[in-house]
Amino acid sequence: MTSAVEAAGLMLAEPRSYMDNEGLHEGLSLLRRESPVHRVEAPGYRPFWAVTRHADIMEIEREPDRFLNAPRTVLGPIELDDQIERMAQAGRAVRSLVHIDGREHRLLRAIGADWFRPKAMRHLESRVRELAKRHVDRMAALGGECDFAAQISMDYPLYVILSLLGLPESDFAFMRTLTQELFGNADPDKARDMDPAAVVAVVEDLFAYFGKLAVQRRARPTEDIASTIANARVDGEHLSDQDTISYFIIIATAGHDTTSGAQAGGIQALAEHPDQLRRLQADPGLVPAAVDEIIRWTTPVTSFMRTATEDYTLRGVRIRAGDSLLLSYPSGNRDEDVFEDPFSFDVARTPNKHLAFGFGVHYCLGAALAKMEIAAFLQELLPRLDTLALAGQPALAATNFVGGLKRLPLRYSLKR
Repeated sequence: MTSAVEAAGLMLAEPRSYMDNEGLHEGLSLLRRESPVHRVEAPGYRPFWAVTRHADIMEIEREPDRFLNAPRTVLGPIELDDQIERMAQAGRAVRSLVHIDGREHRLLRAIGADWFRPKAMRHLESRVRELAKRHVDRMAALGGECDFAAQISMDYPLYVILSLLGLPESDFAFMRTLTQELFGNADPDKARDMDPAAVVAVVEDLFAYFGKLAVQRRARPTEDIASTIANARVDGEHLSDQDTISYFIIIATAGHDTTSGAQAGGIQALAEHPDQLRRLQADPGLVPAAVDEIIRWTTPVTSFMRTATEDYTLRGVRIRAGDSLLLSYPSGNRDEDVFEDPFSFDVARTPNKHLAFGFGVHYCLGAALAKMEIAAFLQELLPRLDTLALAGQPALAATNFVGGLKRLPLRYSLKR
């Protein structure tokens, strides 16, 4: 008979668990209390240790040489893991910053880093604000009711990130579909097909699209991050086609879907906590704190995996070299040892040491941009917003990697 703790561990390997936020956090709270470093042996998955305490996640993130991102970067069923391995052998698997460690990671990260520093962010800010206004205007044009997840938050971050890449707006709908199919491969409303082999076809489409972009930018560089990546050199050599295309893919997909999930979840939280909405409208200076609270509250990246390079003891549990560990960011972001009243949504929360962007050498490259996008949208929306309420039942996507709302029916009134 499966115990409650064992069931909570198995939940982490079931994408549908992430469709039930209350049930998910009930299970994660149990793991934090009873078995914070917990062995999970789920049918169809290779075994892993679930790490659910904030301090333990931080300990692992601080040891990038002892705990590698490769070769098992994200949690997936054995069948999908094997598909990805075959793609890697053929040079057709995504091999991005989140898959690479050590010196190679540092050199690749440096290529795009300048585009996400404060000076570059200030240059991009006017475009972000223009797009924020466009999408709040779109809410107004929709007449006081919309599916915010599908009609607003899915497009706004996509337009920002693809503008950064220098892609034409005519390609945005195509990229939106591919992003949804890649990260939503376990959700019947998003997946191209529920067969894991369908992920191969999605990645092939991404490789074909971005392969053409790499050729174009090498032949005719422009003022965008795509040109910087396509023409970058490491140790005197251009990046391989696989690494160039993978860089494009991680910026286009992760830079879009995670921010979309956080933004939609944040608007849901404000609709469900009208006292916090009023507080934020009364004091716009709280927007930066509110952005961090939204990101903590939603935690769009549910987990990353690490592989131990040597035997290691974590909270009294012996981890063996070669073992896999799952870092549960939603759990770390509700840890009672770190966050006062962690299940309260507080737009003025400070300090807010959330783990939604990771920590250490693999800290999210686009964190500053994500914060800017959410802040710009709030700063455009809040002065124009009179009323805000749910107009139906929100729906979360099935996933055990990048998640968030796929439907958020809203009713609202806006000043034009």
